[in-house]
Amino acid sequence: MLTIVPTPIGHLSDITLRALEALKSADMVLCEDTRQTQKLLQHYGIAKPLFSYHEHSSARKTDEIISLLKEGKRLALVSDGGTPLVSDPGFQAVHAAIAEGLPLEVLPGPSAVMTALVASGLPTDSFSFLGFLSNKGQKRKNELKALAEREETLIFFESPFRIVKALEDMFHVLGDREAAVARELTKKFEEILRGPLSELIQDMIKKPRKGEMVVLVAGKDRKSVLPKRSQA
Repeated sequence: MLTIVPTPIGHLSDITLRALEALKSADMVLCEDTRQTQKLLQHYGIAKPLFSYHEHSSARKTDEIISLLKEGKRLALVSDGGTPLVSDPGFQAVHAAIAEGLPLEVLPGPSAVMTALVASGLPTDSFSFLGFLSNKGQKRKNELKALAEREETLIFFESPFRIVKALEDMFHVLGDREAAVARELTKKFEEILRGPLSELIQDMIKKPRKGEMVVLVAGKDRKSVLPKRSQA
């Protein structure tokens, strides 16, 4: 059995009882960063062998995973935070397990995408998650141009090192749409910034932020839904 186990995106208490049972019953835990996963396991008093499996892992590692499953081993696949495979590694292992007809179990749990969407104040009736935009300026603009006519809320992951450039490109390509930046979700310094892209850009320039970020942008021609921001 290969079990996909969502893990906390920040606050270690945000893990389900079922996820903890899956980790306790696993013969081995497949993880992105063994150091990160070890912190979680130690917090809950769980001792398990760890198997490093990330985006740069070779096909040989996927073959090893399939061999272990065929031997009857129970494997738990986790990411550094949130639901595995959502802008995280693990697809090859899941795809291979399905192709081999091996049992697969997916547990529900924490998701930065859904947490940010609900907290943003932007429409939730229709949305698209696009992962990370390109880190190359012109390619990023081209990607945004391809999304310009979409009417649903657009959701992206972004690096704090590129956040200003990314917001500026969104402003120039999509216009001054309502948007939100959700930062360090569920952690001590969680922050949700809401407002027109132009104001979010100025916020980020005036006070640079660190940490993991989710950017949400209103779809084309969506009516204003966010309250006007007070001027400091």
